[in-house]
Amino acid sequence: MTLRLNAFNFQVKRSRIQGRGLYALSSIPARRKLGELGGELITRREARRRARRAQCIMIVETGEMTAVDASRGGNDFRYVNHSCSPNTFMRICWGRIEFYALRRIKPGEELTCDYGETHHDGALACRCHSLDCRGHI
Repeated sequence: MTLRLNAFNFQVKRSRIQGRGLYALSSIPARRKLGELGGELITRREARRRARRAQCIMIVETGEMTAVDASRGGNDFRYVNHSCSPNTFMRICWGRIEFYALRRIKPGEELTCDYGETHHDGALACRCHSLDCRGHI
């Protein structure tokens, strides 16, 4: 499947990091907005309950009381995998989860984001293979 947003084309395909990943089909300049993560709006309490049961978490907390579960009704941005040396960053603005390019992204390059602190609390092994890999998420 190909996703087109903000004049950039993306494709979901197999990732060497984890399962499937989201890949750029065209060159993307640094600091450009790539798109927004979609999903089911849930309470933060429900997000933490779901996270305890899941190995692969697609939940982002958007505020003190809310979160988005991208595994339910989400779009292709749910396939942005973690990297300790990412090429994108996530910004939460008015409850919306937006992705931006940290640097120029080349065609064929997988989009990655540093998940930072997650519900895994460092218990999940990192698979990013970057030179700066911290070893866990």
